[in-house]
Amino acid sequence: MRIDILSLFPAMFEGPFGDSITRRAVEKGILDIKITNPRDFAEGKHQQMDDSPFGGGSGMVIKPEPMFKAVRHVKEATDYANRRVLLMSPEGTVFNQAKARELAQYDQLIFICGHYEGFDARISDNLADEIISIGDFVLTGGELPAMIITDAVSRMLPGVLGSEESAPTDSFYNGLLEHPQYTRPREFEGMAVPEVLLSGDHAKIAKWRREQSLARTLRYRPDLLKNAELTDGDKKYLEQLNETYSAGD
Repeated sequence: MRIDILSLFPAMFEGPFGDSITRRAVEKGILDIKITNPRDFAEGKHQQMDDSPFGGGSGMVIKPEPMFKAVRHVKEATDYANRRVLLMSPEGTVFNQAKARELAQYDQLIFICGHYEGFDARISDNLADEIISIGDFVLTGGELPAMIITDAVSRMLPGVLGSEESAPTDSFYNGLLEHPQYTRPREFEGMAVPEVLLSGDHAKIAKWRREQSLARTLRYRPDLLKNAELTDGDKKYLEQLNETYSAGD
């Protein structure tokens, strides 16, 4: 997959993309990340990227000309039919795991990161294929959301993770929170690892993990259960948990 990020602050990406899973994905040739500074496409002596809004108001707005030129440059320099231009903005659709899986199917993603008061509306209306938000809050710019989405999407690419089982067992992958994990020592300060995990019985372990995943989701994020893929057994177990919780009240 090719990822192009348009940002006025390209140095921000050096740390996050230079370590961990993202770096390994690049080293393996699974991921190709390029950062383009749209200021390089701005005109005038000072390469001005923003201007005051028509109609008055506070703040500065990113001009359309350099952004259109930058995106067109990236498209002309690459040859991908299956690509998506994403604009980072709090007014967009909230990003989730399902969206990460969807975006992982593209051959190229082009991120447009903003700053200042926002974008000239012609950018969001005509240049971006989709507007994405990472939550209902405002950040200084789109760089952090672009990093987060790149990280989440890259985990979905075959060969990126050390184990092919890692992504399917992540929280939210199947609509539920992940089951609890344990490692050595077997006992720590009186807290012991559940015996079922030491049994060697893979069927029992799988059943325990599924039930723990359901229980944690019900406790911490019950809203996720509405859209989760649940079996009849899952539903029965959740009913039992609800009865137990109700009795406890």
